[in-house]
Amino acid sequence: MRLYKRPSEKGFQTAIHKQKEEGTVLQALQTLVKHIARTEVMPRFLSVPADEKTDGSILTEADLAAQAAFAAALPRIAACPMLGEEMNESAQRDLWLHHYDGLWVVDPIDGTTNFANGFPHFALSAALMRQGKPVLGVVYDPVAGECFAAQSGGGAFLNGRPLPLAVRGKKLHRAIAGVEIKYLRSGKLAGRINTLSPVGSIRSMGSSTLDWCYLAAGRMDVYVHGGQKLWDYAAGALILTEAGGSLATLEGDDFWSGEHTFQRSAIAALSPELFAPWLAWIRANQ
Repeated sequence: MRLYKRPSEKGFQTAIHKQKEEGTVLQALQTLVKHIARTEVMPRFLSVPADEKTDGSILTEADLAAQAAFAAALPRIAACPMLGEEMNESAQRDLWLHHYDGLWVVDPIDGTTNFANGFPHFALSAALMRQGKPVLGVVYDPVAGECFAAQSGGGAFLNGRPLPLAVRGKKLHRAIAGVEIKYLRSGKLAGRINTLSPVGSIRSMGSSTLDWCYLAAGRMDVYVHGGQKLWDYAAGALILTEAGGSLATLEGDDFWSGEHTFQRSAIAALSPELFAPWLAWIRANQ
């Protein structure tokens, strides 16, 4: 599989530089993510072969090309190194341990299995983390043309519209839940969600980054995942939090606490009224 370099585009570089000078760092990040989707990802959609990684997950030429493009461009927005999903694990952990003050975290294509099979539900994700927490995050779905973005303390947005788009006064028994059954480490919890679920409907669509964003937008109401990597949740958890959502882990109430921030489980909801009963049910059924 050949690693492609991003083509040099003077106009694009000038736009990034201008946005950075004006202080619109989040806008510059959105511009970059959309650009990489347009030049590296979408031209390969429906036409790129897939390989299998050692862990059994899917890798395509588009993943590698997009990651290389991010690595070349992100330091022009903020002078921090980049941790990408398609790097080897020892390099990822070294970056995470030694760049606590500033680190870009990128998933070049989240939902690669969908992408490789022509299923139009995948996204590019980029987040800037400082002191172990995201301060900027962008998730872009190039098929739908939806760009979710957030800055710590600045709110969350979808194509410029504040999130959530809607908050409906649902009870838990009518809620739509995002659930990745195969990642739930507790067989008891997985079985009970399948047979005794307290929610109205369950969705599993193959892109963790978009799951977070759909929750932030109000398209889903509650969420549980047994174990996401850093690049799966870095941007999305910020977007949900800035939209007013609540989150915890299967192990504890503070999502950002503990030693295992490189990989963590997630329990989340958009509204506090749903978060409390959802958290209680999950904890009682682990």
